[in-house]
Amino acid sequence: MHSPSAAQQPVSTSSSHPKGLYVLFATEMWERFSYYGMRALLILYMTQALVFDKEYSSLIYGNYTSLVYLTPLLGGYVADRYWGNRRSILVGGLMMALGQFALFFSASMYTAGQATAPQTQLLLFMLGLGLLIFGNGFFKPNISSMVGSLYPVGDNRIDSAYTIFYMGINLGAFFSPLVCGTLGNTGNPEDFKWGFLAAGIGMLIGSLTFELFKNKYVITATGEALGAKPEQAVAHSPVVPVGTDAPVRAETIDQPAGKSFASKLPMLIGLFVVVYALIAWLMSYDWVGAFVFAAMIVTPVAVLADNSITPRERQKIYVILILSFFVIFFWGAFEQAGASLTFFADEQTDRQLGSYTVPASYFQSANALFIILFAPVFALIWTLMGKRGIEPSSPLKMSIGLMFLAIGYLIIAFGVKGVDASTKVSMFWLITMYLMHTFGELCLSPIGLALVNKLAPLRFASLLMAVWFLATAAGNKFAGVLSALYPEPGKPAPSFVGFEITGLYEFFMIFVFLSAAASLVLFLIYRKLTQMMAEPVVAAA
Repeated sequence: MHSPSAAQQPVSTSSSHPKGLYVLFATEMWERFSYYGMRALLILYMTQALVFDKEYSSLIYGNYTSLVYLTPLLGGYVADRYWGNRRSILVGGLMMALGQFALFFSASMYTAGQATAPQTQLLLFMLGLGLLIFGNGFFKPNISSMVGSLYPVGDNRIDSAYTIFYMGINLGAFFSPLVCGTLGNTGNPEDFKWGFLAAGIGMLIGSLTFELFKNKYVITATGEALGAKPEQAVAHSPVVPVGTDAPVRAETIDQPAGKSFASKLPMLIGLFVVVYALIAWLMSYDWVGAFVFAAMIVTPVAVLADNSITPRERQKIYVILILSFFVIFFWGAFEQAGASLTFFADEQTDRQLGSYTVPASYFQSANALFIILFAPVFALIWTLMGKRGIEPSSPLKMSIGLMFLAIGYLIIAFGVKGVDASTKVSMFWLITMYLMHTFGELCLSPIGLALVNKLAPLRFASLLMAVWFLATAAGNKFAGVLSALYPEPGKPAPSFVGFEITGLYEFFMIFVFLSAAASLVLFLIYRKLTQMMAEPVVAAA
């Protein structure tokens, strides 16, 4: 429930935005610069400097990116109950800067021609990843939540504010692989340290920007400080990020969940332990992966176990859970960008532009650039179709998004068909694939996110957003599992559900089939899902 003073705030008709928005814009831009700059180098650093093979590097990559999507659940909780947004952002930013500097020191220990990495180099590497994972958890959900808080309740500028904030995200994501890649991805493993150092400096700039200007500009419409330490525990849901980093504020939980939930907690804990142990065994004791997938299975059970859920609410929850399942397949294929597709860019893409060799890390800027260029186009398309009454429903849009993903992989699969491992193919194939993947992202990610906010019952808003979040984490872990199947010369051909991967064509066709099959199944059921989403029409008395 909103306070009376907040509820009485007038709806603004001004087109200008508070200066606090641009403080948050700059802070988030530098944080994304840090994250994507490091990610552009991560898989290359592991294979070229730490001398990991592609399979093990993919395992580490999947663990890292999946945990990055889990820790904001912890960070949002701590901020809500104890620290507040401001302290959480400062602690998270400094932790991430320290993580980048730990990677810098790890990379500084590389010596030319080393067959294995020394133990200290490996420890610093793992320390850096751990600091980045937990720092992101404290930073990410809290800065996103502050954007909407800059405006009075009902202010009509909030949508455009999030659009501006989202552009900051993508500006950081666009420039960071170019800067960090230029410094670190030179072809000499000794230079990786400079890319990590740049990422760490970027994170410090973001944290310093926030600290210098927060008291003056990051304030409410009535001039009160935003994100201060909470006076007492408040039962509201945190804002959490998703795959596209689009910020979302869940509604305040104004009703408690059913009392029966507490009595079922021991059963749910027992179920989690059993599922966790089974998945760990199936995944050859990959404990991180088992935790992510077990949480993805048990959390929906925890929601549905509540006896207070009405039949209508249960229908809406089923829609969220079904679409979350398809999201795993989308991110599992899409997030190859930082893993197998970086291998491909580095080893089998002709990156010569005249006398200049384009660093493999540069290609990770393509998605952010295409989002900046085409997000307004897609928004316009949906608006025009809506005015004509032909706008696709959200599940259909998501099906289209998965098909764009399949088309992207089909393009690159044909680009490498019949090409041996010693031949490099044109950059055209990789860039065109990234364009199709961006179209897919614009059809699926923001659409699905808005749908969760719309359908989730208020008292389950946090838990169902956590399910969506877990699906993104599971998708990132799945991406690492699939990247480990990347064929390496001189090693036995890997296989996937009985399908032998003898070359890159077969490898990329896995993603074609997975994405196309998910798209087709979702297309076959989208009408039913749309009916389940629709509010019943109440006849006039």
